Amino acid sequence: MIGAITAGLLFPVAKSVVTGGTLTSDATFFYRTFLANGTLGITGAALTADILVIAGGGSGGGANAGGGGGGAGGFLGFTNESLSVANHTVEIGGGGAASSAYGTGIVGVDSRFASLTIVKGGGGGAPSNSAATLAGGNGGSGGGAGAGNTGINFGAAGGTPTSGQGYAGGISTNSSGGGGGGAGEVGATGATNTGGNGLNTYSSWATATSTGVSGYYAGGGGGSVYPSGFGAGGSGGGGRAGEYGVANLPTAGTVNTGSGGGAGAFVNGAAGSGVSGAGNSGIIIVRYLKTAV
Repeated sequence: MIGAITAGLLFPVAKSVVTGGTLTSDATFFYRTFLANGTLGITGAALTADILVIAGGGSGGGANAGGGGGGAGGFLGFTNESLSVANHTVEIGGGGAASSAYGTGIVGVDSRFASLTIVKGGGGGAPSNSAATLAGGNGGSGGGAGAGNTGINFGAAGGTPTSGQGYAGGISTNSSGGGGGGAGEVGATGATNTGGNGLNTYSSWATATSTGVSGYYAGGGGGSVYPSGFGAGGSGGGGRAGEYGVANLPTAGTVNTGSGGGAGAFVNGAAGSGVSGAGNSGIIIVRYLKTAV
């Protein structure tokens, strides 16, 4: 009888005990979602997990019109990571603060899970300037370029992305700023000047954790347009730009998507005229098999 007992019954396989973040699940996986700094605790046995890390988005450039949109925070996925029995530090990057009137957009803050590769905050959008064009800021995704608001200075380069983490900001065109780069594409140039779209590669994670925007994360902010109109934010939560001469102020990137903020625009007599939209915070999600715990 004893001989019929399996080795698995005599020597049970150790299971992981996991703590930290907000716990959700689907049919196959558990998810631990972190919206702020914290700790993923593992006891009992090492854990194999997939990890999504998104940094904070950059803010747009302040502008009369022609400011660049803020770049999305860097976006990296890690697959089949072996996590030891330990407390693993989770650092969520905040978004870049709204720029002052006609000021340069602020870079987002980096995110990091334990000792894995640091994911870089999104680049700030460039402001408009009557005498010169200004390149977008560098970051996870690049900020959009600024345009001279006289209509004669344009063609500056968008900010450079971090390799493997996002896309470049858009080039300025005539008196319109470039859109901020998104996790999925370059920020737009020309009269539309929309922010680059984010990625929906992790849409099943977004559904299981009720995060992201329609399955997307990390959209770029829109650039502001002269003489009329505005750049929309990229899919995933990018903020739209302000609209020159109209009481539509720019919007911030959506919280915990790592999205960039929209560029500012002058609105006669409006409070906040010329100030940009802020970038917003990133997110970290850890996914592991239900059978592991």
